[in-house]
Amino acid sequence: MAQCVQSVQELIPDSFVPCVAALCSDEAERLTRLNHLSFAELLKPFSRLTSEVHMRDPNNQLHVIKNLKIAVSNIITQPPQPGAIRKLLNDVVSGSQPAEGLVANVITAGDYDLNISATTPWFESYRESFLQSMPASDHEFLNHYLACMLVASSSEAEPVEQFSKLSQEQHRIQHNSDYSYPKWFIPNTLKYYVLLHDVSAGDEQRAESIYEEMKQKYGTQGCYLLKINSRTSNRASDEQIPDPWSQYLQKNSIQNQESYEDGPCTITSNKNSDSNLLSLDGLDNEVKDGLPNSFRAHPLQLDTSSDPSNSIDGPDHVKSASSLHETKKANTGIIHGACLTLTDHDRIRQFIQEFTFRGLLPHIEKTIRQLNDQLISRKGLSRSLFSATKKWFSGSKVPEKSINELKNTSGLLYPPEAPELQIRKMADLCFLVQHYDLAYSCYHTAKKDFLNDQAMLYAAGALEMAAVSAFLQPGAPRPYPAHYMDTAIQTYRDICKNMVLAERCVLLSAEILKSQSKYSEAAALLIRLTSEDSDLRSALLLEQAAHCFINMKSPMVRKYAFHMILAGHRFSKAGQKKHALRCYCQAMQVYKGKGWSLAEDHINFTIGRQSYTLRQLDNAVSAFRHILINESKQSAAQQGAFLREYLYVYKNVSQLSPDGPLPQLPLPYINSSATRVFFGHDRRPADGEKQAATHISLDQEYDSESSQQWRELEEQVVAVVNRGVIPSNFHPTQYCLNSYSDNSRFPLAVVEEPITVEVAFRNPLKVPLLLTDLSLLWKFQPKDFSGKDNEEVKELVTSEPEMIGTEVISEFLLNSEESKVARLKLFPHHVGELHILGVVYNLGTIQGSMAVDGIGALPGCHTGHGLFFISGKHFFSMSVRGRQDLEIQGPRLNNTKEEKTSIKYGPDRRLDPIITEEMPLLEVFFIHFPTGLLCGEIRKAYVEFVNVSKCPLTGLKVVSKRPEFFTFGGNTAVLTPLSPSASENCSAYKTVVTDSTSVCTALISSASSVDFGIGIGSQPEVIPVPLPDTVLLPGASVQLPMWLRGPDEEGVHEINFLFYYESVKKQPKIRHRILRHTAVICTSRSLNVRATVCRSNSLEDEEGRGGNMLVFVDVENTNTSEAGVKEFHIVQVSSSSKHWKLQKSVNLSENKDAKLASREKGKFCFKAIRCKEKEVATQSSEKYTFADIIFGNEQIVSSASPCADFFYRSLSSELKTPQAQPSGHTEKQSAEDAVRLIQKCSEVDLNIVVLWKAYVVEDSKQLILEGQHHVILRTIGKEAFSYPQKQEPPEMELLKFSRPENTSVSSRPSVEQLSNLIKTSLHYPESFNHPFHQKSLCLVPVTLLLSNCSKADVDVIVDLRHKTTSPEALEVHGSFTWLGQTQYKLQLKSQEIHSLQLKACFVHAGVYNLGTPRVFAKLSDQVTVFEASQQNSMPALIIINNV
Repeated sequence: MAQCVQSVQELIPDSFVPCVAALCSDEAERLTRLNHLSFAELLKPFSRLTSEVHMRDPNNQLHVIKNLKIAVSNIITQPPQPGAIRKLLNDVVSGSQPAEGLVANVITAGDYDLNISATTPWFESYRESFLQSMPASDHEFLNHYLACMLVASSSEAEPVEQFSKLSQEQHRIQHNSDYSYPKWFIPNTLKYYVLLHDVSAGDEQRAESIYEEMKQKYGTQGCYLLKINSRTSNRASDEQIPDPWSQYLQKNSIQNQESYEDGPCTITSNKNSDSNLLSLDGLDNEVKDGLPNSFRAHPLQLDTSSDPSNSIDGPDHVKSASSLHETKKANTGIIHGACLTLTDHDRIRQFIQEFTFRGLLPHIEKTIRQLNDQLISRKGLSRSLFSATKKWFSGSKVPEKSINELKNTSGLLYPPEAPELQIRKMADLCFLVQHYDLAYSCYHTAKKDFLNDQAMLYAAGALEMAAVSAFLQPGAPRPYPAHYMDTAIQTYRDICKNMVLAERCVLLSAEILKSQSKYSEAAALLIRLTSEDSDLRSALLLEQAAHCFINMKSPMVRKYAFHMILAGHRFSKAGQKKHALRCYCQAMQVYKGKGWSLAEDHINFTIGRQSYTLRQLDNAVSAFRHILINESKQSAAQQGAFLREYLYVYKNVSQLSPDGPLPQLPLPYINSSATRVFFGHDRRPADGEKQAATHISLDQEYDSESSQQWRELEEQVVAVVNRGVIPSNFHPTQYCLNSYSDNSRFPLAVVEEPITVEVAFRNPLKVPLLLTDLSLLWKFQPKDFSGKDNEEVKELVTSEPEMIGTEVISEFLLNSEESKVARLKLFPHHVGELHILGVVYNLGTIQGSMAVDGIGALPGCHTGHGLFFISGKHFFSMSVRGRQDLEIQGPRLNNTKEEKTSIKYGPDRRLDPIITEEMPLLEVFFIHFPTGLLCGEIRKAYVEFVNVSKCPLTGLKVVSKRPEFFTFGGNTAVLTPLSPSASENCSAYKTVVTDSTSVCTALISSASSVDFGIGIGSQPEVIPVPLPDTVLLPGASVQLPMWLRGPDEEGVHEINFLFYYESVKKQPKIRHRILRHTAVICTSRSLNVRATVCRSNSLEDEEGRGGNMLVFVDVENTNTSEAGVKEFHIVQVSSSSKHWKLQKSVNLSENKDAKLASREKGKFCFKAIRCKEKEVATQSSEKYTFADIIFGNEQIVSSASPCADFFYRSLSSELKTPQAQPSGHTEKQSAEDAVRLIQKCSEVDLNIVVLWKAYVVEDSKQLILEGQHHVILRTIGKEAFSYPQKQEPPEMELLKFSRPENTSVSSRPSVEQLSNLIKTSLHYPESFNHPFHQKSLCLVPVTLLLSNCSKADVDVIVDLRHKTTSPEALEVHGSFTWLGQTQYKLQLKSQEIHSLQLKACFVHAGVYNLGTPRVFAKLSDQVTVFEASQQNSMPALIIINNV
């Protein structure tokens, strides 16, 4: 139980006090009424004695009574009605609420921290009122009147006669059988005569003389002169006198029995109902009867006329709140005791003392003695005899009843003078004067008697009081007999069916158990008395039981919460909405956040409903909000009910303040961090052959890799524009902002270009949500960024469409548990700062058969069920307008030490764009853009550039990571017709018809790579778009041809183009704009070209100069027939080089037409010669010589667009691959140079372009496709390919552990490079006839030609001695030898050719290999000698015939 203001030792004596009746004359009542008080009310604040009192017990022992209090009340002759008592208690409870700002106790139990109000004043008020309003009953005497005060006024004509009248009246009420109420303790009630004297108006001498007369008549002990009203009420404002009455009257103004005294309370005419109400409130000063006390109604009499709806046994809540409100209103403003001074207060206090000391206590003492004497005189008799005589002499007893009947009427009924009742009387008297020892022994004796007689009601009463007396005995000689109480409660409840008495027992016993810290027993007791007959009682007891559970040594938190919920439920049924709400809120602390979602939902729902009933709308809204936003486990029907209730409450809230700010709605969920913002127009759909650039749209998924690629492309083009330097204030353009983009800066949007915000909604409920009139909420600050300061800064909100246009989505349906995005647009019409705050919408549900009760429409009946469509919209039952804010948390900062140690988040500004001045806007369309190509296929398409803005644009460039894929043609590009509808088979190449005579010889032309944008230090990836006049005016469009070449690898290729452009007028905020396009091309296999170059064995060309080479080209048709390609024709092979050119084809086959069907391979051999001196370009001029060898009758000019474009592009991408740089250490420099010179000998820079046509059958129509492949030859003897080679993974090797050598290995040239330093050639007859029978030695002259391929002087040693390596070698060479000098030392100048005349000597006929001379060479200025080994050259075979 909760803490109480009083301890139980104070509570019980205060609850059972001696009762004194008061009977006043009309004049006396008038005097007290001047103070707005009845006589009984006047005494109430002073009814407790300020000093100890003494009396003697029957054994003449002195007994001390502390804090004695007496209860004075006006005589009422009607017993109180149960319905009225219920109403009173209801009002008392509803009138007592927790104080505002009351500091609650924080109880920590386990992991719960609970705020619990430590006290429950409503329960204490209830208990006090309940105990005071208990009707007097026959089986106990505790609240029977012991004495009666007869009060008359000194101003009456005959006061003494008035006292006689009052005395007779009291006698009549007590002894006349017409009056069964009130109850009197003993027949000769103490009468105490009080003379009231009005000091301010009355005659004091007369009063004194009357008092003297009274003393003569009634004795000094039996009368008193009480002087009051020392001042008149109109002077009340002069000095402030304390008002001790208000606390008694306000506490429960309806309870003051005296307040009903003046008016007859049973008026039935309706016209007087108002005055009747007044009299109920104790305000009617007039006395309507001549005889003051004739048949007074009880103050708790319900007045049927004023409230016809109320029945006596009606429910607990009888307009409690309103009546209490009326009463409070009436009582405020009334000053009680206005005519009384502090002296008068003391006089009243003195009067009570006198009455108690002189009158009441001596009377009680005498009565106790009398009763004790009677009992002692009976104690001599034996118990059995005693009971026997009882049976004979008991007058009105009816012992004839059967046992069953006795049980039914809860036992016997004793006459008033029955001896058993005398014991009970004595016990009660002792109890009232706090003589608990004597009281206990009397109760104990009486209990036995009653139990013997089966008088259960009496026995229960004795048990109850015996238990209380035992507890209150000083020194606690015996423990508290709780079982007495249990028996009493059971008897009252089950046998006597008297819940009021049972409740009193429970209230007393629970307090006693609580004082002994027996909380568990107290709780069990309180719960036992909860029942269906009274919701208010059950609620209060359950609440106290809950407090017991929480106050235990180890608090039972969940039991506390559960019983609080039960109490809240019963409070609700009793109409005590505030208390119900409070209980639920207290219990919520326990259930919250523990995963008991259904319990939480129930509590929140109830809190919401109760708050709504009490018009605490904000609380109601937040409670319903909780039900909806927690992941609910309720059924769909239940969720629908919750939602509708919530919307209903919300609607009421918003109607209260229609002009207030929009409320925050809890549904649907918004994933703020998933919000995406897109700047710009939506992409246009493809229009026939026109395909718009893909650019960026919200439909594309974010890909970090591709966004990094785009960023690099933009950096590349910006660097080119800014002469190779990226400006410090450069930030990559971001058209779409999401959670992955860098949102730390304010994004830039352009005026008149839409801003699309994609908001991610999620419906957590199982019922659909319908959002209507959904739009963005924003604020806008117009600013001028042109540099002029705009002094006035205006803040604008949503109502300014001329500043920012807002798109509204009329309906947005979210099905159950659906996640869905809404794209909302804003159209800025003015420059400034925009802040997107959130979304605003109407939240509603779809009204249909599903929404009403969660049960779908029946299968057969479709009419009247399902969704209603009104003008094409869903008909929704109810919706509320509200908003949700978009608040995005930025990324966590993690740079400085401070940021790492604390949790800090950076800003996320994606919703705060700056609207800048207008910029040009480019749209790009691709016409006839293919989706599939053969590898190497050349196709011509067109690109259309359109400026859709109102500003001219310039500086248009395109950048791509794959520049080899496309070209706009070089400066020398032929002006092709701009119309894309040119004939399909019109070749993409520039062609010239040739005559058939010059078939096998090359046609020479030249071109500079600078013309094709591949200059020194240029960025081949950044290509300027050749716009006419370099400017595109507003609304203008231009079409340019664009050649494409299928990538060399088969498969799907994504090729990114980034178009860069600027405004003609420089903008301070945005320097440039970009447009992206991703082309997806699927390539299929066509030809594989591989080529090798080797030195020709003939050392001289036609001009007698060295340096002829043979080029072998293998072409393989790798196309699988899926693409419908019938065959490939090789139409031309061209070379391009700064130093070499193809001279002629040396193909031996006469087949002029080089056709390759599927999987066929063709071999070509060409002779290449050095360019003439005048053709040879200097390094800087970048001039290349092109030579075309034609296999048809049309020459494709390979030095023109687009052939040369793609050639240069492939060349530049090849050049980009990193080359090994020579290291620059000085001491090794000379050695390195030597190596470099040697390496150069084996290098060649010849590039082969193979041009082809493919014949394709498609839809029974033959198409001719054309294309080209490039082979870049770098090294003599090394095979080169037109397609990238896949790297084979190296095979696994065993690990070798070796100590690293410290000596750095000097780079040595490879064997192939060395063999290319000196080129050797043997000249000899192929066969030689010699008659061996004539001459045994055959001598053959052999010329050894030595050619220096390097540009430096070379020292050569020729060694003719055979190298004897193995026996096999001896067999081959043993039969021939070289004659003459075995070693020659020569020096060859740069590119010099030297011939040595040698002689070979043979002794047998046969076939011999003459290639045995070993040639060593070294550069003249170097020490190291390298062997120019001839192992790669062909064997030099000679046939020696014997003739």
